Amino acid sequence: MMKLKKDNYHTTKPRGVLFTNALGFISYPFLCFLMLVSTHCTDFVEIDPPKNTLISETVFEDVSTVESALASMYFKIREQGMISGKLGLSALMGIYTDELDYYGSNTNYLQLYNHKLSASNSLLSDWWSHAYNLIYASNAIIKGLENSKTISVEDQAPLKGQALFVRAYMHSLLVNLYGEIPYITTTDYLQNNKVSRLPVTQVYTHSIADLTQAVSLLNVTDVTGIRVVPYQAVAKALLARLYLYTENWKMAEATAGELISAYKLEPNVKNVFLKNSKETLWQLKPNGVTDRNTYEANQFVIRFIPGQSYALSKALLDTFEPNDLRLLNWTGSTTSSNGLTTLHYAHKYKAIFSETASLEYSIIFRLAEQYLIRAEARAHLGAVSGAQEDLNSIRNRAGLGNTTATLTNDLLAAILQERHTELFTEQGHRWFDIKRMGVASLVLSPLKPNWQPTDVLLPIPETEIETNPNLKPQNLGYE
Repeated sequence: MMKLKKDNYHTTKPRGVLFTNALGFISYPFLCFLMLVSTHCTDFVEIDPPKNTLISETVFEDVSTVESALASMYFKIREQGMISGKLGLSALMGIYTDELDYYGSNTNYLQLYNHKLSASNSLLSDWWSHAYNLIYASNAIIKGLENSKTISVEDQAPLKGQALFVRAYMHSLLVNLYGEIPYITTTDYLQNNKVSRLPVTQVYTHSIADLTQAVSLLNVTDVTGIRVVPYQAVAKALLARLYLYTENWKMAEATAGELISAYKLEPNVKNVFLKNSKETLWQLKPNGVTDRNTYEANQFVIRFIPGQSYALSKALLDTFEPNDLRLLNWTGSTTSSNGLTTLHYAHKYKAIFSETASLEYSIIFRLAEQYLIRAEARAHLGAVSGAQEDLNSIRNRAGLGNTTATLTNDLLAAILQERHTELFTEQGHRWFDIKRMGVASLVLSPLKPNWQPTDVLLPIPETEIETNPNLKPQNLGYE
């Protein structure tokens, strides 16, 4: 069993930097917020978008208009940026790590796959800008609700809670990718143009504070029936994750435990990624017109060879134990017409766009992660039997026997392996895990010839640095 060893490389030097045009519309903030409000939300949560041009006061005169603004945010999360199934972390941090091989020719993607990243990579700039667009929109909603004279405090609460959750979630992803970042809580573009990057610990502190407040405001249960709008459990799921990332083991154990007590695992691995799966906490609904199912299935399922963009790596396939039901049910394979090449692909989502029925939604948070969070927290707290019990809940569902790990280091290594086989190609979990556990070099240096220890952070987008000299110095390892 692999023993966990820390990388020697750490980023500890504080950097004073400035946030500027990362929003992409800093000079025209409210205009672009209105564009966010008024586009592409009807099919997502079945709320009609505003019909007329809006001004800041009328956006917040009634609940339905704010709900429409939030619906547009979720639409943009699904369609663009880091969380999207077509441009996001699931595929692109999969090729950055040991999960996926890349067969395409996109220069930006090849830089990620080959660990030759440039600060001019437009994909990284798009992630940065899209995240701060959503953060700005969240802040606009929070401010508008607080200033509203017509929406009651009771009606404001779940709407503000959703905006706080999105703000915390986007910051939590940014800090994991780029390191020190600004934490933006205002719509004042003059103030935003002067804000500095904060130490990672402060970013987490702000995210956890936002999520704690969100929990107190959000609906206790899912009111949509299809879990496409954040409610208390969604904010708690992210809280548990951030407590784990910040090594607050007691709070990670307790918060994950609340969710485990309140919700159930889907007992059959075949059903985990269906839209009515019991263990889903939050998912993004396809629009039901041109894409009735998920981007994940549409890009991961290999229909023809050649023609594939991604395939599961040998390193990932070799991680599965014999008789693991996840290997049987969550992966597929395609063989070329000449019979010479067989490639394996992620098959968690099975229904591609051409399917006539909507069978799957893109799952962002699910209960299995909470079992693994609590297992890891318990291992660090010395609660070996409790950690084993949580780990075995995931293993047994996959048709595997109980873990044999008893020592803390062996147990942590077993949990890391289980996270790999359970959460592969889901929202960059593999990257965040090997990075936070300090084993990125140990895992990737044998597989990635260009790997450097400084690759634990992505470069700050060059366009931001050019606009903003206070963003200097660039993250180590990038020109």
